[in-house]
Amino acid sequence: MAANEGGRTRRRLSTEERREQLLSVGARLFSESPYDDVWIEQVAEIAGVSRGLLYHYFPAKRDFFAAVVQRESDRMLRMTAAVPGTPVRAQLASGLDAYLEYAAAHTHGYRAFHRAEAAGDPTVRGVHRRALAAQEQQILTALAGDPEFGPVLGRGPDARLAVRGWLAFTAAVCLEWLRGCELSREQVRDLCARALLGVLAS
Repeated sequence: MAANEGGRTRRRLSTEERREQLLSVGARLFSESPYDDVWIEQVAEIAGVSRGLLYHYFPAKRDFFAAVVQRESDRMLRMTAAVPGTPVRAQLASGLDAYLEYAAAHTHGYRAFHRAEAAGDPTVRGVHRRALAAQEQQILTALAGDPEFGPVLGRGPDARLAVRGWLAFTAAVCLEWLRGCELSREQVRDLCARALLGVLAS
């Protein structure tokens, strides 16, 4: 514990807690401003730490933004993980519910994640593309184990491309929903579900 000027004590953050605090600040700043407009000094000031301490956790701004993107990817994958043995139609509805819940609860992080491709930095873009590939593979694995949709995957690369396009569609719809469009969460979920099921059935 450390004492501040008013005589009150404040708890020192653990390494993991401090890292999480910095990533939360970064998610907010990167969600609100382009990559080039975010400065490490801003992050340090908002977090109440020295610039040197921030560089202790993240050697460069690219590493910092890449860590923000990776954190959000890990969260999304955990929340939307497939349940073995559950039909894809049921998993799709519950997975989209979890995805939209995540986006609403972590709006800054979600927006920051989807700004990564425009960052222009190869390191950041690489993390973002690997994250999207992991989401794509998660969906394809669930489809492959489903008796209704498993055979679709054997028709060639169409299904993989369809899933990739659907992820972009879903992100665009979700970002618009977060801006305050008139659709409810349930309507957004059903719209996205119909989009994937429709393209797989065609």
